[in-house]
Amino acid sequence: MRRPGHHGRVTSLGLPPGIRACLFDLDGVLTRTATVHAAAWKEMFDAFLRSRKGAGFRPFDPVADYDEYVDGLPRADGVRSFLASRGIRLPEGRPDDPPERDTVHGLGTRKNALVLEKIKEMGVQAYEGSVRYAQAVRTAGLRRAVVSSSANCRDVLVAAGIADLFEVRIDGLVAAERALPGKPHPDTFLAAARDLGVTPGQSAVFEDALAGMEAGRAGAFGFVVGVDRVGQAAALRSHGADVVVRDLDELLGDSP
Repeated sequence: MRRPGHHGRVTSLGLPPGIRACLFDLDGVLTRTATVHAAAWKEMFDAFLRSRKGAGFRPFDPVADYDEYVDGLPRADGVRSFLASRGIRLPEGRPDDPPERDTVHGLGTRKNALVLEKIKEMGVQAYEGSVRYAQAVRTAGLRRAVVSSSANCRDVLVAAGIADLFEVRIDGLVAAERALPGKPHPDTFLAAARDLGVTPGQSAVFEDALAGMEAGRAGAFGFVVGVDRVGQAAALRSHGADVVVRDLDELLGDSP
């Protein structure tokens, strides 16, 4: 079903008229960090699963398991989601649990330490097409926010050299401060729209995660763009995308 205000005519940005703000996910949409996160999840979960006695070791799949259980979710939710898929329950623990503690938060801390190591080793690359698109959005006078479940969002934006493109950042730290539930709930995107002074119907959501598509649909946003980096276009559409592209500059009117 089409959302209110979504119809056939589009602007040179590939958006319906009436859209006044663009709300961008970070990992996999703006930056090439989704693969880094997937590798960190795999390293952490595989070590944990190997340490469990009694069950045959079945490794974490950095594509299928990542997309299904952790992509786009707040860190602790990702831990719970994947472990539940393997029939494993752990104590919650506390957000400040050390990485060696086998709790939900302990595993999350372990994963975060790994991803920071990998980002330090490999650096952060932004998708050129997405940067070009965000610059065109700024030139057109639309408002711009980054919405990410990552607590490292600011550091990643700075490392990629694109922090100045966005006026508002709703990330894992802000979500914790404001007690906002993460994707697939729409609350973080709704907070970004509110901070930019626009309504959900005036906002476009840009996401590569299925949980992000669901958040866009649940929040009744004016337009939801699915970014297909891993060959899941059909799944993105079925979870709520109005349009699916491989890179954001496909939306520009001057693209070939």
